[in-house]
Amino acid sequence: QAEPQHIFILSYFCILGQCCFFTCCLYEYHFIEENKSWSEAQRYCREKYTDLAKVFDMTDMSRLRNSTQNQGEAWIGLNNNTGGNRTWHWSLPGVEYIQNDSSWDQNGRTEPGPGNCGRKRYDNGDKKLAGVSCDHPMWFICYDDKKTLHLIETFINWTEAQSYCRYNYTDLASGLDQVDGEEMKTLFNGRPMSVWMGLFRDSWRWSDGSDFSFRYWDMELFNDEQSNKTCAMTLLNRSGKWSSDECDKKNHFFCYDDNLILIKENKTWEEALYYCRENYNDLVSITNSDKQYWIQEKVKQANSTYVWLGLRYTCTLGFWFWVTDEVVEYKNWDSDGTTDGCDMSGAMNSGSLHKWSKQADNKMFNFICSKK
Repeated sequence: QAEPQHIFILSYFCILGQCCFFTCCLYEYHFIEENKSWSEAQRYCREKYTDLAKVFDMTDMSRLRNSTQNQGEAWIGLNNNTGGNRTWHWSLPGVEYIQNDSSWDQNGRTEPGPGNCGRKRYDNGDKKLAGVSCDHPMWFICYDDKKTLHLIETFINWTEAQSYCRYNYTDLASGLDQVDGEEMKTLFNGRPMSVWMGLFRDSWRWSDGSDFSFRYWDMELFNDEQSNKTCAMTLLNRSGKWSSDECDKKNHFFCYDDNLILIKENKTWEEALYYCRENYNDLVSITNSDKQYWIQEKVKQANSTYVWLGLRYTCTLGFWFWVTDEVVEYKNWDSDGTTDGCDMSGAMNSGSLHKWSKQADNKMFNFICSKK
């Protein structure tokens, strides 16, 4: 059966002007030149925008700094009010940490000392991760945008290694596919050594609940042991790097306004499409990995197994397309593939790795709308 032709016409011949770049469509930063405590700033942002600002990567940091001429201090939405409950993260933005006990030493996460940075040791058959003090000097392994690993034979601490990799490559090696992969084994070549991986844990959390792992601490000023300074701020006169202060201190602050919304109602794909077009702009499209990472944070909050995207298969022409008229170049399909999909549309898994899959149009899921 062919798909409803009116849906295809609406989408395929949409106005090109409605499409826009990642940086202007997903969210916007707003600098608020009022002095408020961190909690007052949080309340203000939630009432007038979405929340206190969160930061995904260095591109976001540039956008944040460029949104104001001010060179002072300003609150962001990171706080350490978790009672010291530390969580592991991968350094590379967008790589989600999924617990896998088989990758750790037996005592890798319980050994004494700070143990908040991850190293991998190759010695006497031991090829597993362990949490050790971040101050230890070690060699380290960087990752570049060509997905190549580089062993750097210089002894420095974890923070210095991260800065080196981010400046000269992309980041420290992150994710089990890199850390446990064949290329990693080739780098070691049977030599006994311990090296830094892009693995760290901390107790800092974003105001809106997002699990973004990006941190940009100014290590000359920031001390994670200062238990009375549990709210983060960006130091605009120090390249935007972060420090922390007592949350009652009055500061300017950054809000962000999200241009996407998760609708926690179960509807068919066509119902979701019309709901978005009548109440917002359209069903969401994902055209690059940055959009994927931002949207997968939203789908974690869904109450359905899958979440509809604006991705549709046309039997008439035999291809997948975004209803916002963007070409399907970036892909994040699961292993099921995308062969013949009459009466099928694309949805993202709300758990696990947040892959896309084709689902029958008449199934009922939550969905994400774009606001502009």
